[in-house]
Amino acid sequence: MADNMIIRVQSPDGMKKISSTKKETATAFLKKVAKEFGFTTNGFSVYLDRNKTGEVQAQNKTLSLLKIKHGDMLYLYPSGSPGPSGEVMDTATPGSSSSLPSTSSASAASSSSSASSFMPRSHSTPHFPEDEIDQFLYKQDGKIYRNKDPQLCRHGSMGKCVHCVPLEPFDEDYLNHLDPPVKHMSFHAYIRKLTGGADKGKFVALENISCKIKSGCEGHPPWPEGICTKCQPSAITLNRQKYRHVDNIMFENHTIADRFLDFWRKTGSQRMGYLYGRYTEHKDIPLGIRAEVAAIYEPPQIATQNSLELVDDPKAAAVEEIVAKLGLRKVGWIFTDLLSEDTRIGTVRYTRNKDAYFLSAEECITAGHFQNQQSNPCRLSPDGHFGSKFFTVVATGGPDNQVHFEGYQVSNQCMALVRDECLLPCKDAPELGYAKESSTEQYVPDVFYKDKDKFGNDITYLARPLPVEYLIIDITTTFPKDPQYTFSSTQRFPIENRDILGETQDFHSLATYLSQCTSTSFLDIVSDFHLLLFLVTNEVMPLGDSIGLLLDAVKTSNEELAQTWKKSEQWATIEQLCSTVGGQPPSSLEYGAMGPSVPASSSAMWSCLHCTFMNQPGTELCEMCSLPRS
Repeated sequence: MADNMIIRVQSPDGMKKISSTKKETATAFLKKVAKEFGFTTNGFSVYLDRNKTGEVQAQNKTLSLLKIKHGDMLYLYPSGSPGPSGEVMDTATPGSSSSLPSTSSASAASSSSSASSFMPRSHSTPHFPEDEIDQFLYKQDGKIYRNKDPQLCRHGSMGKCVHCVPLEPFDEDYLNHLDPPVKHMSFHAYIRKLTGGADKGKFVALENISCKIKSGCEGHPPWPEGICTKCQPSAITLNRQKYRHVDNIMFENHTIADRFLDFWRKTGSQRMGYLYGRYTEHKDIPLGIRAEVAAIYEPPQIATQNSLELVDDPKAAAVEEIVAKLGLRKVGWIFTDLLSEDTRIGTVRYTRNKDAYFLSAEECITAGHFQNQQSNPCRLSPDGHFGSKFFTVVATGGPDNQVHFEGYQVSNQCMALVRDECLLPCKDAPELGYAKESSTEQYVPDVFYKDKDKFGNDITYLARPLPVEYLIIDITTTFPKDPQYTFSSTQRFPIENRDILGETQDFHSLATYLSQCTSTSFLDIVSDFHLLLFLVTNEVMPLGDSIGLLLDAVKTSNEELAQTWKKSEQWATIEQLCSTVGGQPPSSLEYGAMGPSVPASSSAMWSCLHCTFMNQPGTELCEMCSLPRS
């Protein structure tokens, strides 16, 4: 009986105990495992360690020779599908270079011990790769190395003491003593904090909050007739999030922001746009992430001095396809909230401050909606996603009455409340949100937040109403000393969806743009984000898939590829259309208070502003839609 032993085998479907003996061969043991789990002989692999090292192979060696003892845990991974097992069991240490799959979906989670209801793990969840920056930071050491202190250190050059030993990236004293102090550690520093210690994060799981009733509970009628503790979501206590997914926002150059602000300068109406760029390492913060903004796309919208309303964008899919080929992605959104104070000196009002609000509740809900759409793949989450890198930038007045760019994210808790439709704005108090009350259509868990009374005691309040500062995280927004240019064109092609200014994207504007370009480099001429969008999305001659070579040239700054595409039939056709239409003189691109000036030349074909039909010269009404030329 002393030779008998029980071996535990953990798989994506759970753990099972296999009876064996010390003298049993590995081949016989693996046949027992296959039979127990319902696999074929070669349909799985068994390892001694969680990180897939020490594979138990079919051989004549006994289990005792393989150093497998009574009560040991082995790890089973199905062949050809490492994703499920990685999702359930493989929580490698942050320094590990192993690549684990993950999923992407709308998500939110608490940064502390607030109660929440969690979704069960499932090995059938679809998998998506993590972002490149996340894979890079997982492999970094992340520690903060310090030099030997000449006064406090009493050891040799090869020794270490408490005064010079490397610090962990989540060390709060170090972050607080930075200039300026860092209030939020980076997300990867937070992961290192969770996965540190003796267990190396073996049991760490970043769970997503769910504010909905769990489905499948059969012990009672569905809500509102019945509910039980098994299916009821737990109450949520809001806490200020201690980490952030993006640590710095950087616009590549001032031109990007200035062109965006031109709309407000000319109309007085607010404006919104999507930010496209990339994520890189932010070296000023341990394991930090920086978002670099390369371009702004302005979707169709209805703008006034006090409001913005987005409308359906038929070109949205084409825009996403173009930016993906350019090596960019949607990283955030930006909107203006500007009121002119003195037009003579160009000052604006300082309206967003600690005495009012930084983000209104309605803006927090919108930001949460966008962040849920752009969720962050994460290997430590059972759902495969956790939080979001998507951010919000507000162009508003600063303390010096100049235009400032302020960056924010909403917390993972806010994302959950928005995703499950539990948060509402207050009509007369933009700084306050309101947690919905349960109704016959929807059960809403209680939402609380803590604050101090006049005696300094912690008091718990029901989030009806809710101060939105519990939901937002500020992010530093900067411009580099040395401007960078993903799109290097020095000329300005009209921005999309600005017809109200008379700035239309058509072949008239393209001909004018080409006639004004003085560069001899074709790559510099076509390296304009808005020009590339026009070439793909115009209705007269959309290039579509034929522009792939040009996009590669812009992405890699390759003049030879650009010259090769210039010789294509598509570009020759575009040049022919431009020569037929004729370019406008530079003065025609300057708009006064009454709108665009009329083209000086009436001897060339002209494109209708309403239906884009190419009309014969000398006519003032469109032959297709009968609308006036101007």
